[in-house]
Amino acid sequence: MIIAATHTEEAFQELLDLVQGGKYWNAASVNVVIPYFGYSTMERAKPGSFEIPKGITRARQLFRAGPDFVAFLDLHAEAVVHAHAGNIWTRHVWTDELVVAKIAALDLTDYVLVSPDYGFSKRVARLAQQLGCPHTAADKDRYDTDSTIVGQISSVVKNKTAIVCDDMIRTGGSIIQTAERCLEAGARDTMVLATHLVLAGEARSRLEKSPVLRVIGSDSYPGRKSDDLLEVYSVAPLLARVLRDRLLLS
Repeated sequence: MIIAATHTEEAFQELLDLVQGGKYWNAASVNVVIPYFGYSTMERAKPGSFEIPKGITRARQLFRAGPDFVAFLDLHAEAVVHAHAGNIWTRHVWTDELVVAKIAALDLTDYVLVSPDYGFSKRVARLAQQLGCPHTAADKDRYDTDSTIVGQISSVVKNKTAIVCDDMIRTGGSIIQTAERCLEAGARDTMVLATHLVLAGEARSRLEKSPVLRVIGSDSYPGRKSDDLLEVYSVAPLLARVLRDRLLLS
């Protein structure tokens, strides 16, 4: 059983070495759980470029190493799960139950879940249904490879706490814009909930200067701990269940 991070090229190479080492030494089975797959936002080549989409190529590298089972947690794009020839059992694990429990524990009386774009709105709708709260989505346009503009938000957020939900926070740009649009639409205050707290570059500084009161996320990204800005919950119970289920089936 290998639980591995892939937040750097070195970490990914170490994972490949561990998988291939298990195969070399004739392990009965090699099973991998990846809490944060660092290439899942790179499943497509950038428009107008000749870049190779690392999300697919890295996934294929992993699958070619020969694991018997690979589980991913809250992927940005599910395409990477299917980048093999059908000879590997893969599983996309959602953190819905942990997220629902975390939001419920906030004991808020009047809140709404907000997706920063329509692409993530299905997940947000699913969470809202379990929580019995309203939900909405921002109108986001991408005008450059790494730049976005978030448009207006529905008035459903008026006089409510807006919880902006996403799978990860990388630079924080879209998240912060969405929070600002929520306040402009009459939200009482804003919070953010995301599984993977990457926080690249100046992301943390931007969030600290933004109207976001609190950022809630998991410990899937190595080194993330609770502090004045972050409230970090553990994915260990969920991963333990995935591993237990795998052991029972193998």
